[in-house]
Amino acid sequence: MSEKIVATKANLVAARRSLELAKTGYELMDKKKNILVREILKLSDEAGKLQQEISVRFSAAYFALSRAQMSGGLGAQAAEAIPVDDSLELLNRSVMGVRIPLITMEERPLYPAYGLSFTSADLDDAFVRFNEVKELTVRLAQTECTIIRLGAAIKKTGKRTNALSKLQIPKFENRIRLITRVLEEKEREEFSRLKAIKR
Repeated sequence: MSEKIVATKANLVAARRSLELAKTGYELMDKKKNILVREILKLSDEAGKLQQEISVRFSAAYFALSRAQMSGGLGAQAAEAIPVDDSLELLNRSVMGVRIPLITMEERPLYPAYGLSFTSADLDDAFVRFNEVKELTVRLAQTECTIIRLGAAIKKTGKRTNALSKLQIPKFENRIRLITRVLEEKEREEFSRLKAIKR
């Protein structure tokens, strides 16, 4: 549905102002999209390194756990003695208007909650190694969630950028051309009329 445009100088000024605003908005959105893409690429590299490190640490932790089970048994009973970890806190920070999760983990002294008289040093080793895996997993969860949110923001920003460049900017440029053409035609008619009156 095409809108009716009244060809006045005020509407021409308003259309030019709207065009400048749309172009500025496009430039800002494009810069935002580029910054978010750079951020997501950096985080993707970090996530890949974390996944590799977690894989290595998990293997070492499971190997230590299997050694502990072979040497002392009682691994399941010792695991039940370890309290639930409630040291994680989820906060948010903002990157270019995108809410990014910030997971903090309270620093606590690492000590086994199970009795040492019926367990082996292998179980202690497994306990320490799984704690390292937990810390890496928290960092990976934060990084991957950030990547997901940045990806959604890039998609949204891309849609807005396309809407400005393909719809709004051409619409205002067409409006300016139309109003300018009509005003110039009116000016020529007025000039001709005044010339005829003068004659």
